[in-house]
Amino acid sequence: MAEKSQRISGVAERYASSLYELASAAKSVDAVGKDLDLFSSIIEGNDELKRLVSSPVFASSEQLGAVAALAEKSKIGELAGNFLKVVARNRRLQSLSEIVAAYHEITARERGEATAYVQTARPLTAAQEKELAATLSSATGKKIATRVTVDPALLGGMIVQVGSRQIDTSLRTKLSTLKHALKEVG
Repeated sequence: MAEKSQRISGVAERYASSLYELASAAKSVDAVGKDLDLFSSIIEGNDELKRLVSSPVFASSEQLGAVAALAEKSKIGELAGNFLKVVARNRRLQSLSEIVAAYHEITARERGEATAYVQTARPLTAAQEKELAATLSSATGKKIATRVTVDPALLGGMIVQVGSRQIDTSLRTKLSTLKHALKEVG
């Protein structure tokens, strides 16, 4: 996810910015963020829905119907639901993950927060996530919002990116470094 944050398209940024302005005016920035996360997790958890969202084979009317039904069934708020319908109608559902990431970045920036994108080999407990945020906050001098993803390929440790700074303490990277060092010696 840390890499995705640097590659947010202009389209995703514009959609997210527009949604943020509407949510801010309605004083529902957090609720909209939670609704977007809920909708994204529903999509990510279902291969058929992922295909519906990413495939140009489906008509926008089919995508719109699916989005409307999912939003209603999962009790997504009116603002986020209407936004998702607009995204579907405009055939931008394939950019939804970028839009959600951009929305969270805008939200954090407006609050004076920095977002830490964290990849871990195993899920963090709430206490570990809180401790990590506190440590990063003291290191950066900013309030830190964490976005944690799990990547078992890391084997252990974590990769943390805050702004342009990245700290990679993953076991995968350490093993790779050791492998290269041993190649140079032998």
